[in-house]
Amino acid sequence: MDVLKAAGEPTRLRLLALLDAGDLTVTDLTEILGQSQPRISRHLKLLGEAELIERYQEGAWAYFRLKQDGKAAMLVRALLKHVSENDPTVLRDGERLSAVKRQRAERAQAYFSRNAAEWDELRRLHAADEEVDAAVIRLLGSQPIDSLLDLGTGTGRILELLAGLYRRAIGVDASRDMLSVARANLDKSRITKATVRHADILNLPFEGQDFDLVTIHQVLHFFDQPEIAIAEAARMLRPGGRLVVIDLAPHTLEYLRDEHAHVRLGFSHQAMSDWLRKAGLDVEQVVDLHPGQQSGQGLTVTVWLARDPRRLMASQLSEGAEPTFAGRV
Repeated sequence: MDVLKAAGEPTRLRLLALLDAGDLTVTDLTEILGQSQPRISRHLKLLGEAELIERYQEGAWAYFRLKQDGKAAMLVRALLKHVSENDPTVLRDGERLSAVKRQRAERAQAYFSRNAAEWDELRRLHAADEEVDAAVIRLLGSQPIDSLLDLGTGTGRILELLAGLYRRAIGVDASRDMLSVARANLDKSRITKATVRHADILNLPFEGQDFDLVTIHQVLHFFDQPEIAIAEAARMLRPGGRLVVIDLAPHTLEYLRDEHAHVRLGFSHQAMSDWLRKAGLDVEQVVDLHPGQQSGQGLTVTVWLARDPRRLMASQLSEGAEPTFAGRV
């Protein structure tokens, strides 16, 4: 009854409908609804107490989002299905939401444009993004993903690529500018089941064992001790969960250290496999994607797929068999 009371008030119902479309700040919601910030904040507080929405801090800004799991969330989603899309208030809210998202996209595009030349230069050095994407899809197969965690999400490319497979996803990044780009890209692709958060991937703000897929895409070469990030990623996995690492193979392009802040010049199969095993994972597959150019300046991209073996162990032990792990290299 408390849930229905919280959700049934007209302004709060409008808030829930807006937050169903993605992450928004109090400022966004104030602008869309045309109400005072204290009033909006009060409604958000009541919705939070009813466990209908979740709040997370990103620097000085607080973002709000419709809660993804639980009976209350299911009830709200069922309630929102009965909200008429032709209602004048709903239509007006939708128009103002679109304006807020356009402003967000313009800010993100301005940042992207300032850095586009640098990113284009790096892309020309290694295998095409489409080739890397295809390799990741082949490795993962068509198995549905309940929950995805993308570490160092950047522009949100992985969140977009795998949107057809996961039920919910979180992308984290240390750069607030990149998070603005990711949010704009998710808005553009109409992906509402993914959210992005500001966080340190070496010290994640999650309990752990909550994701059945974790991805680390072109991030580890920025770290002096990549094995710490791998261990933290492994901590996030449920039993039987998978980790995909996409990064550069060993190379000799020293200028990437000074001009692009690369700390590590790629990773060998052996080094990465050692770190994955030390984190308690089994390496299942490794794929090298070579650059198209033959100038000697190209970079090979490697994709590693590893798995948490705990579910396999439990299955084998319950059958009275000695545990053996397929896929070790």
